[in-house]
Amino acid sequence: APAPPPAPHLFSDPAEVKALRRDLLAWYDRCKRDLPWRTLIPALLPAVWVSEVMLQQTQVATVIDYYNRWMQRWPTLQALARASLEEVNELWAGLGYYSRGKRLQEAARKVVSELAGGMPRTAEDLQKLLPGVGRYTAGAIASISYGQPTGVVDGNVIRVLCRLRCIGADSSSPAVIDHLWDMANALVDRSRPGDFNQALMELGATVCVPKAPLCGQCPVKQHCRAQRRKLFGKAAPVPDVEDCGAGGCPLCPPATEPWDSSLGVTNFPRKAAKKQPRVAQTATCVLERRGCHGALEYLLVQRPSSGLLAGLWEFPSLPLPQDLQEEKQREALAQHLEAWLGQPVAAGDLRLIGEVVHIFSHIHQTYVVYSLPLDGDVTLDPASSPSRWVTEEEFHASAVSTAMKKVLGA
Repeated sequence: APAPPPAPHLFSDPAEVKALRRDLLAWYDRCKRDLPWRTLIPALLPAVWVSEVMLQQTQVATVIDYYNRWMQRWPTLQALARASLEEVNELWAGLGYYSRGKRLQEAARKVVSELAGGMPRTAEDLQKLLPGVGRYTAGAIASISYGQPTGVVDGNVIRVLCRLRCIGADSSSPAVIDHLWDMANALVDRSRPGDFNQALMELGATVCVPKAPLCGQCPVKQHCRAQRRKLFGKAAPVPDVEDCGAGGCPLCPPATEPWDSSLGVTNFPRKAAKKQPRVAQTATCVLERRGCHGALEYLLVQRPSSGLLAGLWEFPSLPLPQDLQEEKQREALAQHLEAWLGQPVAAGDLRLIGEVVHIFSHIHQTYVVYSLPLDGDVTLDPASSPSRWVTEEEFHASAVSTAMKKVLGA
């Protein structure tokens, strides 16, 4: 078994743990934000579940409107289980990471059909029984809704804990993550676990922020070793804060990355260099026609049910090899469109609009946008994937990605 972390990286004093819990909860009771999922009965589901899934990799300000619309439409798990994936995608459109909404609905259906409508009540069972529920979501639901004294670790909590205990190793590494989970489980208040976890996340979101943290307003600054190190610099009165007294400590910054006094507490946490996103290029064509009432209509086709943007609707699109010349792009796109329309398409009829760039988490995507007006009625090939003609109003009400909205805007 690996050696336990050196004492400076632990909360080993029960009196300090008790004081930290008291100070953090008192601050939370005074200063917590008024968020819609906090005004409901804590045990109300799927309120907590929905909010936690939506908040993953998405800012609170963005989530609020989506959350309110979702809960108004599907206030119970039974209502969500009856919804179609198309309806879920339409409401989720713009939130990103579309598989989250899909898995949320799949899990609701499982609760209704296989678990007799009863939610698992522990973090262990939530993670084991429900698709798409990971360690963090399970801990959040179990502590907030059911009072289980289990910790949570998200990006905000990682930042707070790393600063409290000067953890400077790569915070995305499995060993560091495991230590942070152990710390979160040890710290969580046994009588108010849900409030404590929300307080820890609230602290990271509003005070212990990535840049320019508001250390003077922090309710637990007296427990923060990064703050103490900032105040005393190299001449720390507590010797083990400086180098923790253990050579090669797996939780300290690498020796090649010494403490930068100009950064202060923002020396922590340190992260591995981000992997550069993959560069991709796609040709996209906005096909236009006049509908039976004279309104302009656009052709949308549905993406495959798995993979990136699964099940969403888009303009007919074709991935392109890098550095393909425009003439070859036109020819390839024309052939692709012929398969949809069941009739010849002249490459010269495609009008180049320009390029639209959209950054996914792991892909730097460039859409080369063309348009093609069509005269008369067009019969789509029924053997192709699902497709439909929509007005601009219907387009914006459909399950389309932010990238496609950019394309139509162009």
